[in-house]
Amino acid sequence: MEKTEVAAVAAPGPERLDSDGNARKRAESSDRDRDDADSDLISKLPDDLLSAIISLLPTKDAGRTQVLSRRWRPMWRAVPLNLDARAKLPGSPAHAHTVPVSAVSTIISQHPGPARRFSFSGFRAGDFDAEMESWFRSRALDKLEELHLCCHTSIDSSSGMPEQSQRLPLSALRSASTLLVARITGCSFPTVMPTMNFPFLAQLTLVYVLIPGDVFHGLLSSCHALESLYISGVSATAGRLLVTSPTLRSIAFHHWPSAKAAQLVIEDAPHLVRLLIPYDSQYGCVTIRVIRAPKLEILGPFFPVLSNLIVSQGISPVSSANWTRSVKVLALRSSGFALHAVLNILRWFPSLEKLYVIFRPHKYIEMDKEDDPLYDPLHPIECLQAHLKLVVFKSFVGNEKQVNFARFFVLNSKVVNRIQFELFKYKSESVAYQHQLLQVEKRASRGAQIQFRNQPARSDLDASKHIHDLSVADPFRNCQNWVHA
Repeated sequence: MEKTEVAAVAAPGPERLDSDGNARKRAESSDRDRDDADSDLISKLPDDLLSAIISLLPTKDAGRTQVLSRRWRPMWRAVPLNLDARAKLPGSPAHAHTVPVSAVSTIISQHPGPARRFSFSGFRAGDFDAEMESWFRSRALDKLEELHLCCHTSIDSSSGMPEQSQRLPLSALRSASTLLVARITGCSFPTVMPTMNFPFLAQLTLVYVLIPGDVFHGLLSSCHALESLYISGVSATAGRLLVTSPTLRSIAFHHWPSAKAAQLVIEDAPHLVRLLIPYDSQYGCVTIRVIRAPKLEILGPFFPVLSNLIVSQGISPVSSANWTRSVKVLALRSSGFALHAVLNILRWFPSLEKLYVIFRPHKYIEMDKEDDPLYDPLHPIECLQAHLKLVVFKSFVGNEKQVNFARFFVLNSKVVNRIQFELFKYKSESVAYQHQLLQVEKRASRGAQIQFRNQPARSDLDASKHIHDLSVADPFRNCQNWVHA
């Protein structure tokens, strides 16, 4: 017998005779509410927890919570808005968790705000200027905390910059006083910016952005809590991006090989710890100058091409600043053909404790020059003698040049604790043969462990995931599945 039938039988005598069936309906409703109360445990959570859950959901899912129960109905309008919109380009698939542009105005008009996050991507320059102006000036986007604005644009092959960029609507920065995170892609900044103040902005990402050098400097100067900055494919009208920030702890700089030469000048960054160069290309002509960064500890990865770092790679230490003595973690890209170029670089970093070498098959661009000085044991490299404790070789294939390259560190790193190899096809039975090639029995540090493992997918790009994640102490490190040999 079903519950509704039990309820009807158990009802008092007069209700049993109700000809319109109201007693049965009341019983069914009572049982349904009781079952819902027993099964819907999440609705028993306090309002503030429910609000937090809904605010983190994708836009579509957050709106759908209104149909779950009467309790949930008003919650979506009461929590900070998390709005993720995407314009559908011809031939592109629809995205499950984004709302179409046609729904944005309706959502904003129905939600009283404030907004936690607003993301608008996939549009082309000039397509939605009027709509964006209306959205950013709405009450719902007051007190915005996260802004993601991504204009879809084609990249000019000769300049490496967008063929047409979206004019950045100044109304998008109307919530400057509450922004915590901002990501701007494919936009151009005006030549004159109004005075702004970003007291809480902690993460700033600029990708394929056209910005005057003085506007860039002024933008950073108005960020009083900025901790991480990612610059990729940014073109400054003066060809120089000047960084002066008392709060920055992490900078990532990526310049496309085909783009115009750009110079990043870190003039004064007293708390800068990490300078990352993700997706670095051996063909790049970018210049990075560090004038004052006394706490810089993590640097790379970059190519020490032809051992002339200032010309070919463009990282130019300023001798008077002596900032290189603070670097403890360094990542380099190499084909294995430029050992002496690498050793010349290591002389810059006497306090180095960790070295990552990412092997790449670009031997024609990285041949050691005949006039490069050979390593002289009578003039040893300081970090090899006293500080270098970890060496990791990524994308190791074991050819003759790479083996010779790695063997040098086995035979000359006096205090190293571990030398680790990431192989594309690691086979445990080949360990003894690798030991023989590397002359492990003659290692300079008798207690050094030699370790092998399979190459993780895209491991050389791990650092790019940690540009804004300051909780990761070593962005180049991946500790899983090491095999002691």
